[in-house]
Amino acid sequence: MSGGFRSRSKSGDKPKDKPTQGSGQNRDGNGRGGNGRGGGRNPRGGKNFRGNRDTRDNCGHRQGRGGAGAGSSHRAGRQGGSGQRLNERARAASLAQAAKQAGLDLPRAVALETLQRVHQEGAFANLILPRALREQKLSGRDAAFATEIAYGTLRAEGVVDAVIARCSSRELSAIAPAVLDALRMGVYQVLYTRVEDHAAVDTTVRLVEAAGETKAKGFANGIMRSVTRRSREDWIDLLAPADEVARLAFEHTHPEWIARSFARVVGREELPAALAADSERPVVHLVARPGEITAEELALMTGCEQGRYSPYAVYLEHGDPADLEPVKERMAAVQDEGSQLIARAVVEAEVSGEDHGRWLDLCAGPGGKAALMGALARIEGAKVDAVEVSEHRAKLIDRTAGDLPVRVHVADGRDPGLEPGYDRVLVDAPCSGLGALRRRPEARWRKEEAELAELSRLQFELLRSGLELLRPGGILIYSTCSPDLRETRAIVDKAVAQLGAVEEDAYALLPEAMTDAGEEKSVQMWPHRHGTDAMFFAALRRNDT
Repeated sequence: MSGGFRSRSKSGDKPKDKPTQGSGQNRDGNGRGGNGRGGGRNPRGGKNFRGNRDTRDNCGHRQGRGGAGAGSSHRAGRQGGSGQRLNERARAASLAQAAKQAGLDLPRAVALETLQRVHQEGAFANLILPRALREQKLSGRDAAFATEIAYGTLRAEGVVDAVIARCSSRELSAIAPAVLDALRMGVYQVLYTRVEDHAAVDTTVRLVEAAGETKAKGFANGIMRSVTRRSREDWIDLLAPADEVARLAFEHTHPEWIARSFARVVGREELPAALAADSERPVVHLVARPGEITAEELALMTGCEQGRYSPYAVYLEHGDPADLEPVKERMAAVQDEGSQLIARAVVEAEVSGEDHGRWLDLCAGPGGKAALMGALARIEGAKVDAVEVSEHRAKLIDRTAGDLPVRVHVADGRDPGLEPGYDRVLVDAPCSGLGALRRRPEARWRKEEAELAELSRLQFELLRSGLELLRPGGILIYSTCSPDLRETRAIVDKAVAQLGAVEEDAYALLPEAMTDAGEEKSVQMWPHRHGTDAMFFAALRRNDT
């Protein structure tokens, strides 16, 4: 038996089961942070539902599925601490040096390091890769290539793993982790990029050597040569399921259950476009903070285009938003245009009677929507209470809101201990995060459909709490970053049936330019239709008659 198998690996890696294509991997939770947005799975694969919310990435995207207790400690430990960062730098430097000695380019070494950390530590690619690019001083075409290979491999993992499994004499779970990740990168290059086959084969073998799995070089070479004998189309035809939706899921590198979830909302004909949008690079959306700068001014200062829908949105096609002066001066921030529209809807909706300026964000971490509401509250003379279960994330809200009239409460949103009577309430509930898969390349393979039942219970409990805190005549906006009906319409319909809530027309809270956002009173945005994340929101009032 040749090297490259966990039973023979000298790297010290212990055997770990690797799911086959279509199955869920270790859950990081690409759901929302804050009330009910806890930590998904821990780095060892065990489920961890602590925390009403856990972290979001730097796009404001929720990351994790929620429970009710404290925040997600494993994630904080994995991504914090100067000692750990030093260890990460040392390991990356070691791999980079080994790659150089093996005659391999640095971008591929950085991409492999990213894949290894994602798969072995449960790290988030969109957080660790930019850091690695900076530390290795990669920019321009080299940085773009490393990003394409790393993110693309993670997105296409279902197809790539199926192809490797077909060509391998061993189960994927028997292949050493470093060898498997090198093979994934190689197969992705053969099937999805313009890299010449011989270059993909050669660099894959060199990656295996650089990773310390010298005995697996022949094994990797054999796999790669088998892969190059067919085109991507031929591999899809050979391996894709016969069922129409299942085949579309495979072609567009999604688990089947996610494709079926989308199909229930957009229908079969539109499903390919909805799935394809998850693999497209999202444009960065900036939000111009009301009272500080207008979207027009922000667009002029940055040379960017104003948003199509939100009056605060600007589209940043290229570059790092952290380098922009308005962002450094806290006059602007990164926030998806769909999220901006939801925060705007809370403030724009009419209330019966006088608005006393008591506004509430019940699931606030890390504070993007609370900050936008706070900026508008300052203009209107109102104040915002922001609830967050995690002390760490509560500090993030404080930092995001700055001197805005936002008061943070560390509490469980289902029973926050606040006095009822709010004029406006936002319940931006913890969810699966299926609406933002394009921002997290590995997320689709970490999610599990079984989690939706627990999430749905939590969503309903938070909505119930929000309605109890709402005054008669006030307005509540319920939102999720998921198009799954179990997290959207099912929750709203249940609130109407069991809690006596009255649903209003949310379409009236959209700008006229936004159309084709669903057939119900609620709004469902989509990346392929609107360029936003697949955000959902509904407008509800109490029935106090």
